[in-house]
Amino acid sequence: MMNLPYQLFISLRYLRTKRKQKGISLNTAISILGIMLGVMALIIVLSVMGGFQDDLQRKILGVNAHLVVLSYDGRVKDQDLLMEKVNKVSGVIHSSPFIYGQAMLGSNDRAHGIVVRGIDPGLEGRTTDILKNLKEGKISGLNQGSDIPGIIVGIELARTLGLFVGDEINMISPMSEIGPLGAIPKMKKFKVAGIFEAGMYEYDSSLAYVHIKKAQEFFRYEADVSGIEVKVDDIYKTGEIGGKIEKLLGPPYYARDWIDMNRNLFAALKLEKIAMFIILVLIVLVASFSIVSNLVMIVIDKAREIAILKAMGATSRGIMYIFMIYGLIIGTAGTVLGIIGGYIVCYLLKTYRFISLPADVYYFSYLPVRMSLFDFVVVPLSAILITLMATVYPSWQASKLNPVEPLRYE
Repeated sequence: MMNLPYQLFISLRYLRTKRKQKGISLNTAISILGIMLGVMALIIVLSVMGGFQDDLQRKILGVNAHLVVLSYDGRVKDQDLLMEKVNKVSGVIHSSPFIYGQAMLGSNDRAHGIVVRGIDPGLEGRTTDILKNLKEGKISGLNQGSDIPGIIVGIELARTLGLFVGDEINMISPMSEIGPLGAIPKMKKFKVAGIFEAGMYEYDSSLAYVHIKKAQEFFRYEADVSGIEVKVDDIYKTGEIGGKIEKLLGPPYYARDWIDMNRNLFAALKLEKIAMFIILVLIVLVASFSIVSNLVMIVIDKAREIAILKAMGATSRGIMYIFMIYGLIIGTAGTVLGIIGGYIVCYLLKTYRFISLPADVYYFSYLPVRMSLFDFVVVPLSAILITLMATVYPSWQASKLNPVEPLRYE
């Protein structure tokens, strides 16, 4: 210990209790605990927010393609020719046609509005992750050759309507047909060929897949489709690839990527994450005030010792360093303990998922967590910087102490 610089040696001595008692002082422990809790809160909240964003992105891309090609005319014609052109664009892996429409499913005395997506079973698995989401049945069930075509529904929709694989349901179109007695709702019978679970309530409760040929018949699309789904090799370059596709195809075709279609949602998540970071940094800032008060008390209590050090030749800068190092040790100790505590809590949340969420209110049924190296670096650096700033004023006050006054009556 005696080989240490005197500033560090004295700083470590001030951490301990008086009269050679073992352990650190109560004020020091409270200061360390405040910094630890602030850092823990920051890491946990930022990890949860990152988990929300990643899980939401994964679930959106599990159901939707990376980008879609649409037409201002409302329908896409000659889709085979367009797909051939699109597949030649650099960065495109595969494409497939789709039809998008709205209808109502009715089973016994229950009914529910849904979004119907007509797909080509042979191509869809190459552009989206529908095959990974299937819990029961097979996508080949959409190719049933009987008079009753197949349909794949979400797990929440199946629960709402009380459906199982093999059950028959009626699909009702909002577009009526004109008959002898006036407008007649168009209705077609389907058989449940499979049940999928995307893990996102919005999709699981209101999305259904049918064969693209059956969707064309039901929605009167003839040989046209709603658009073309496209899968790319880099999901963060969809805007650039979409621009190439638009330039190649020209009007009336345009491309929309997954980022653009969910821009408001991800922008809200990003803003919320920034807001939470600022709020929790303020918590760390409040915790740093305990370090300020602790240092002020020590400066007052150690006035005589500071005077003796100055009388022995210690410079004002050296005295200032003593208290800055003292505060920095508290901040570093609290930060390290906060990192450890935050990592443990995040690991437990990620592994055991013991906090559940109502899926009909949130997009998830559990609290997602993503531990980012960036968060584990920025948060500790911010905490230590705040702590260091908090030590400046009390340390400066200690360095300006007049050694004559405390020693006058000794």
